[in-house]
Amino acid sequence: MPRLTLRQLDMLEAVARCGSFSRASEALHLTQPAVSMQIKQLEESLGLPLFEQIGKRIHLTEAGREVLETSRAVSRELANLEHALGDLRGLKGGTLTVSVVSSASYLGARLIAAFRQTHPDVRVSLNAVNRETLLRHLAENSIDLALMGLPPEGHDLQAQPFLDNPLVVIASPSHPLAEMHDISLQRLAEEPFVGREKGSGTRNAVENFFVENGLTLKVAMEMNKNEAIKQAVEAGLGVGVVSLHGELAKRNLCLLDVQGFPLLRQWYLVQRQGKRASAAAQAFAQFVLSEAGRIAHVEVAG
Repeated sequence: MPRLTLRQLDMLEAVARCGSFSRASEALHLTQPAVSMQIKQLEESLGLPLFEQIGKRIHLTEAGREVLETSRAVSRELANLEHALGDLRGLKGGTLTVSVVSSASYLGARLIAAFRQTHPDVRVSLNAVNRETLLRHLAENSIDLALMGLPPEGHDLQAQPFLDNPLVVIASPSHPLAEMHDISLQRLAEEPFVGREKGSGTRNAVENFFVENGLTLKVAMEMNKNEAIKQAVEAGLGVGVVSLHGELAKRNLCLLDVQGFPLLRQWYLVQRQGKRASAAAQAFAQFVLSEAGRIAHVEVAG
C-alpha cells in the first residue's frame, strides 16, 4: 500500500470538520479540485471510501472515522515532538497557540501582549472563538492552552481558575434606566435584551440567574460577538450583559446598578488532561496565574 502523506491527512481533517469540499478548500486556501484529488488518491491508496454524501453534506464512513482518529493521534505525537524540541531549545524561538472565548478576547490580547514583553522570541497564535469551537480545538489537540469560563465535565480537561469574571449590565447613557439606582431584576426583565447566542457561557449564566429568580429574558437580538453587543447597546437597541474585563471605558456605555449584579463567575486556564506542555506553554500558564489579576486591575481602573 502506498504511504499516506501528512498533507492528505490534513485535508481529510479539514473536509471532515467543514462538511464539504468547497468549505475545506477555502479553509486550506486551495482549489476544490486540488482537495478532491488528494482525498481521491487517499481513498485509492486505502482501497476504501472515506466519505459519503447524505443530503447536502458529506460525512465520514466507518473507514473515514478510523483514519481521522489515527490522523489526530499522529497530530498529537507531532505536537509533542515539537514541544520536546522546544524544551531543548528553551523559550527562544518557541511557539504558543492559545484559544480564548470571544468574551475574553480583550483580556486575552492584553495577557499575550504583556507576556511577549518578557518573552519576545515566542511566536504566538491567538484565536478568539465561541465556546463550541474552543472545545473542539481542545478535543482536536490543535492548541496549547485555552482561556474560558468553567469547562464542561467529561471532556478530559484540566482547568485552573485564574481571575474573577464579573458580568455587568450595560446600556446607552440615554437609556431610561441609566440614572436609576438599585434597579430590580423584575424591572430589568421588562427591557429588550441584546445577548450572545444560545450555548455561550455568558448567555447560560444570565438565563440561569433569571430562571432562579422566576423571570425570563426578553431577548430582542442575538449576537455572536461581544463587540456587536456593545455596538447594539450603544445604538439604544436594548440592554446587555458583558464581562467587566471587556473594553468598556472608551465606549459610550454606562453600567446599570441592578440588584444581583455583577454576576461573579471565573475565568479558567484550560488544557487537555495529560498533555505535555511546551516550555512556552508552561511559561505562559505561570504568567497568567501570577499576573492576570494585576493586568486586569490596571485595565479596569484605566
